[in-house]
Amino acid sequence: MGSEVDRPPMEAWYMDDSDKDQRLPHHLNPPRYVSHEALAKLGVLHWVLNADIYEADPELEKIRAERGYNYKDIITVSPDKLPNYEEKIKNFFEEHIHLDEEIRYCLEGSGYFDVRDAEDRWIRIWVKKGDMIVLPAGSYHRFTLDTNNYLKAMRLFVGEPVWTPYNRPQDENQTRKEYVNHFLQRQPGAVFAH
Repeated sequence: MGSEVDRPPMEAWYMDDSDKDQRLPHHLNPPRYVSHEALAKLGVLHWVLNADIYEADPELEKIRAERGYNYKDIITVSPDKLPNYEEKIKNFFEEHIHLDEEIRYCLEGSGYFDVRDAEDRWIRIWVKKGDMIVLPAGSYHRFTLDTNNYLKAMRLFVGEPVWTPYNRPQDENQTRKEYVNHFLQRQPGAVFAH
């Protein structure tokens, strides 16, 4: 999905149910990886871009134009760069939805986006420098840093940014219903978790 940069592809896997440090990988034993195709069925999009040229990258500008991402800013998530770090990282890790897509382009560092599959299991997506990820509106997700404790990302948005999270449960939320109808009900054997 997207242009190639000389580095390993983005990894995703099913998570264990341990309550140990959220910044750890939380692989199953043995690990069970998730393909980019399986993520795409959940509406998760991914590109690998050259983060060293993000300020003048024609590939990034093409994606922004095609998808209407006219707003952008940069956020640095680390204990020494983000005001109210402990409170914010806790809030980022609460399971929630948004009424719009969540678009993040990792410029430096790394972290995890966790998403729910059609059977309500957590999938951990490890984003690193150069990864641009889109989580669809209405999808349950959360974010945390990994053990490097540092991620610098570009946030993209269509129109004016609205960063409001709606914590689970959101069964009656129209955006959540649309996501379930569009992505989850089409998957065989899916449990329709709202």
